[in-house]
Amino acid sequence: MEQQPLVLLVDDEEDLCTLMQMSLTRMGIRTHIAHRLEDAKKCLSDHQYDACLTDLNLPDGNGLQLLEWISQRCPTLPVAVLTAYGNMDIAIAALKAGAFDFVSKPINQKHLEQLLQKALNKPVDYYHHNQQDSLEHRMLIGQSQPIQQLRITLQKIARSQAPVFITGESGTGKEVVANLVHRLSNRNEGPFIAINCGAIPSELMESELFGHKKGSFTGATQDKQGLIQSAHGGSLFLDEIAELPLNMQVKLLRAVQEKRIRPLGSDGEIDVDFRVISASHQDLDALVQQGKFRQDLYFRIHVMDLVLPPLRERGNDILLLAEHFIHRIAKEWQIPAKRLTERSKELLLGQYYPGNVRELRNIIERAMTLSDDDTIDLQHLQTAPLRQTFNPSVESHTPQEQTTHDTFMVPKKLPEEGLERYIEKIEKEILLNALNITHWNRTLAAKKLGMSFRSLRYRLKKFGLDTDDEE
Repeated sequence: MEQQPLVLLVDDEEDLCTLMQMSLTRMGIRTHIAHRLEDAKKCLSDHQYDACLTDLNLPDGNGLQLLEWISQRCPTLPVAVLTAYGNMDIAIAALKAGAFDFVSKPINQKHLEQLLQKALNKPVDYYHHNQQDSLEHRMLIGQSQPIQQLRITLQKIARSQAPVFITGESGTGKEVVANLVHRLSNRNEGPFIAINCGAIPSELMESELFGHKKGSFTGATQDKQGLIQSAHGGSLFLDEIAELPLNMQVKLLRAVQEKRIRPLGSDGEIDVDFRVISASHQDLDALVQQGKFRQDLYFRIHVMDLVLPPLRERGNDILLLAEHFIHRIAKEWQIPAKRLTERSKELLLGQYYPGNVRELRNIIERAMTLSDDDTIDLQHLQTAPLRQTFNPSVESHTPQEQTTHDTFMVPKKLPEEGLERYIEKIEKEILLNALNITHWNRTLAAKKLGMSFRSLRYRLKKFGLDTDDEE
């Protein structure tokens, strides 16, 4: 028979401890009680616990001191803290210090049960016997120092329920990392719901996120479950969170803090249990200063930080990723994999990659299409747009020697198709590159290219790329 889990309760309020002990007993959980910091340390030294629940205010110390003590001696033990209702600053400080999660006083029994169920559900084992087969290595391709450090940080973050904020340039793989945080955590059996906040029209935002009741939203004929509720028991990934309108930021803040939502047109609230993971390529701190992003929401989602390195700073990971994409594309297309020549490897290593990993995938896919034999060589790569050179190890001292980030790869021989056709080909490739980087958001692509939307539409029609008549 499987042994019941054992939880340590640390609080100087005897009545509260007794109440929590009764609740946990009904859940089939054994408990020990400590009323002081030193008593808690002795219990932790004498017994092996599955979780710990501690108040922040203790007669001979505080819960943050206990957190620090546990992190040094029992780093895998999930610790949740009790905080006074509405004292979010202390709760966030506890999460940053390594707390698994927090519960506000007065204690909501349902929230307490949900928290302990998550705490007792062990996360994925990070230390596989064969590390090359581990989840981190399969989803995070690379051996560079920034990626090695990212794996270590992920292992720490995955043990917590704290909100995670991911930042990095466009195309660095923010959704891949968000999915990895979810799959490594003890929420991995729940759903992973990804939302691109910039892709939802503002007039539909509330309905999409919070759901709506029948008849409440533009004559809706049936109830609709919102995306936040769909993430119940799992993780909610809010990509490009900076694009959220201010009125939606207020509603999201309450949902994250209270774990409750009110669908559009509903008289009641719904309990939701989710971990929020957010991302942006914009500087949220600057947006807060400009009044374009709420400071309280910024602090609430900015508990655990993950910074994704640009591809140009990852060295030989570029070639590892290129080989990975070659084999994945070959499998998808059901063709033999192709081999990179030494010249093509040298070229790939020297690029700047404004579109990062997403751009590299596009380059390899294009090269696979153009190559008629079993190799990928220079001519298959030089047709790619914005082939910008980048060599951080070389310092140039003259304008002639200087390598910039906005120079085109000049062909070694004159184009056979003539100058006009050659320029048109380059223009089309630049348009495609801008559209790929912006996920085919034509308004944003026009902005990045420094042209009007009308001008972009004209060029897309010219090359047969405008398949949508609606703006």
